[in-house]
Amino acid sequence: MTYHPKSEFMRVMIERGFLADCTDYQALDEAFVQGIVPAYIGFDATAKSLHVGSLIQIMMLRWLQKSGGKPIVLMGGGTTKIGDPTGRADERPLLTPAMIDDNIAGIKRAFAPYIRFGTGPQDAVMVNNAEWLDALNYIEFLRDIGRHFSVNRMLSFDSVKTRLEREQSLSFLEFNYMILQAYDFLELNRRYGCALQMGGSDQWGNIVNGVDLTRRVVGAEVFGLTSPLLTTSDGKKMGKSQGGAVWLNADMLSPYEFWQFWRNTTDADVGRFLKLYTELPVEECDRLGALQGSDINTAKVALANAVTTLLHGAEAAVAAEATAREVFEKGGVGDDLPTLTLRAEEVADGITVAQLFVRAGLAATGKDAKRLITEGGARVNDDIVLDAGQRYGAGELVEPLKLTAGKKRHALVVLG
Repeated sequence: MTYHPKSEFMRVMIERGFLADCTDYQALDEAFVQGIVPAYIGFDATAKSLHVGSLIQIMMLRWLQKSGGKPIVLMGGGTTKIGDPTGRADERPLLTPAMIDDNIAGIKRAFAPYIRFGTGPQDAVMVNNAEWLDALNYIEFLRDIGRHFSVNRMLSFDSVKTRLEREQSLSFLEFNYMILQAYDFLELNRRYGCALQMGGSDQWGNIVNGVDLTRRVVGAEVFGLTSPLLTTSDGKKMGKSQGGAVWLNADMLSPYEFWQFWRNTTDADVGRFLKLYTELPVEECDRLGALQGSDINTAKVALANAVTTLLHGAEAAVAAEATAREVFEKGGVGDDLPTLTLRAEEVADGITVAQLFVRAGLAATGKDAKRLITEGGARVNDDIVLDAGQRYGAGELVEPLKLTAGKKRHALVVLG
């Protein structure tokens, strides 16, 4: 990137690695210099919490607000009824309106630590696209909005082309998704003066559609900006761990487990993640990321503490680090470890060690648990277990059991 920005927002996006592409760098930069730019990112309500795969977008909204913009959080109450086909080989299972509303209520909680909501010029607003999509008159919509879309062009987008090349079904319902997302931008421009849509680089086609539609229908100058699709240096998709999704809501993933996810970052990713997920100065991120050997662990702890503090608060970060130190350095059980509480009737006939690892969230499936055990990566009270069928009853649970997967992931099992 050779462009030298004038605005703080564009400088942050470039310096910290948030920027993959933009429809017009200089004009958007100029817009931020001239005044408050309202910008949105859409989040579909497919689960009761967002996971760390969405954290890069949430951080973009945070920096937007800190550098003079107005964040618009768009909840996809309408579009979730269809499901975004981008990056998927099959159709998403359809959710009922009640399930979608329930998911939105859960997702809302993830934004409060990062951005300020209110009625001021730069205060964030949360909007649900069901407000306008649910009330659409189909014929009018096709006539007024559909005529601006070329089917030839829609067929050229990767989300469509990939499915067709693999001869996998793409329903007409899903095919409409990109039109509805473009319409969201138009509506947000009309209602809130929204001038920028942001998203991951897999959304580039959908975002460009929205920019084109808004310019055609209301003649407004609007922009699109995408962030890189983030994978770890070993090629894994951001947001997943061995135990499943790394959720942002504390009732779905404990602050300790969240802290531990960041503490386990691969050496090669530390500097990049510090820039994206913390607010430490860029120079400090570079310094920490360049540490070698065992010193890189200092950087990983700094990363885990900074990210956990932003989401769960400083106390949670301090407690997580203290628990980790007790577990790793002293071999203790730690007060803050994730805990699986079993009822006496559940272990009346005993429960296998494989089931314990799955129930405690240290393995995604029974198959994963068995593989972990046979490869010698499972420990109970620090002793290696090699028999996936080994059973534990009430007698063995008089004292808490400490489960360990690999070297760094732990959980307790207690009888409740």
